[in-house]
Formats: sequence, C-alpha cells, structure tokens
Amino acid sequence: MTLNKIMKYLGKFFHSRKKLKFFGLYDSEENLVYPIESIFYPSKTGSPYNFNQLHPILCINPSKIIGIGKNYRAHVKEMNSEVPTEPIMFLKASNSIIGPEEKIILPNDIGMVEYEGEIGVIIKKEAENISEEAAMDYVLGYTCTNDVTARDLQKKDGQWVRAKSFRTFCPVGPWILPVEQFPKYQNLALTTYVNDKPVQGARAGSMIFSIPYLVSFISRVMTLYPGDIILTGTPNGVGPIKRNYKIAIEIEPIGTLINRVGGESTAIKQPLTATKDNQRRLENQP
Repeated sequence: MTLNKIMKYLGKFFHSRKKLKFFGLYDSEENLVYPIESIFYPSKTGSPYNFNQLHPILCINPSKIIGIGKNYRAHVKEMNSEVPTEPIMFLKASNSIIGPEEKIILPNDIGMVEYEGEIGVIIKKEAENISEEAAMDYVLGYTCTNDVTARDLQKKDGQWVRAKSFRTFCPVGPWILPVEQFPKYQNLALTTYVNDKPVQGARAGSMIFSIPYLVSFISRVMTLYPGDIILTGTPNGVGPIKRNYKIAIEIEPIGTLINRVGGESTAIKQPLTATKDNQRRLENQP
C-alpha cells in the first residue's frame, strides 16, 4: 500500500549494518526515522536514519492482550452465531506476540488454524473505570494485528484461551499510527491477504461495538496499562493457514504487517501423567 504522505508513525527499528535497535518516529513524507526515547515519550534524541536502511521490529511488550469476539455482523453470520448484546472478551497469552516478518509457527497435531486480520488498539496510560467519552484519551494509537486461532481447539474447548495463545499466534506491527494523526478511527480500512489474494475487508465504522466503547467496557473489568493491546475483532472471510503461506494484514493508513507460516520441526513429547501405573513403573526400575 502507499502510505499517506503526511503521517508519522511510532515504532522500533533495527539497523542491520550497525547492529542497532532503537525506538523511532517514522516520518513517511521525509522517509526518515528519528530516534526517540520510547513510543510513550516520543521526544527526538538524535539524528535521523534513512528509512530504507532499517527494518521495523516488535515495539511493544504488553502486560496483556485482550481480544474481542464477534464484533462484525458478517463474521457473526459466517460463524452461525448470534449478534452479541455486549462485547465478548477473551485473553491471549502475552508471549504469543511476534513482530513483522517473524514466522507464525503451527504446532503439530492441533487441527485447523485460521487467520483473523484485526485492527489493534494500543493503550497509552493506565485506564480504570473510564467513560466512553474519555476513552480515546487513553489510546496511544492503532496497529495491524492477526488473531491466529486454532479453530478445532476453540470448538473443542468451549472457552478460547488455548486456541488463541500458542506461541507466535499474535503478530503485531509494523508500527503504531498515533491517535492524533488519524482522529477519524471509523475510517480505518482493513484488508487481509493470503498469498497476495484479498480475503477480508472492512472499515472500523462497521464494528458492532466501537473502539471507544470497547476501551471503556474493558476498563470496567480490568485495569489497562501502557502497551496493552486490544484486538477489536475480525470481519468475515476467516480461513485456514498452512505452512509456507504468506499472510498480510493491511490497514489504511497504517501500513502492512507481513508474516509467513512455518511448522514445528519435530513432534513434542507429551509429559508423563502422574498415575499409579507410572509410579509402579518407576518403583520397578533396577
């Protein structure tokens, strides 16, 4: 996609020649990245680098990742479900997060795994019991996310934590679009591509529960901290991913998050269960 030339983005970058990692403010008009203290304190701290010399990397370390299920009517329909009367919340393990160009690793023997392109909301400051009217004051910005889901396990378990929390199941990036750069969040436009073919598309304005409503609703349940991520729900068009697939989540005017898919190289041995048979086996060993 072509980035809006007036936009500035917050992120973390890697200079491969200098072996340097730093937080930066990416000015897309100048094609320069200015080193900054952090994404939360974006004061410039040094001379800029040419963007073409850098690689965006994961820029946040959330205390929690909160997901929202069934937040687009067309997705509710394709899942043969009912439109929710309040947001459906779930959690993904924080160590499921990966950055741009990192591989999604499919575990062995877990059945179907699917992509879910989503608009991610990054929290700026501690939020507890805040109103919908004040909610956007607590949002740092928006990013591209992929709520990778082990669909068979989701159906089997009933609750969603295991299906959503495998390592590498939460790609995020490539950077953050600050709220003040794009106040009309309803116009954020999401498109998901699988092997360069568009498979999902929606605008934030078509969500059942808006971004401010979600931030307020969640803050009444749990305290949100800087860097926490809210995955705002996926539109219709979800589908399977397999090894060697290329998954791209594009949000206009943020950019594109690209991850390829791999698999575990060897089967993981199941741990022994502490049963009487195991105990007897150990006792009978010479």
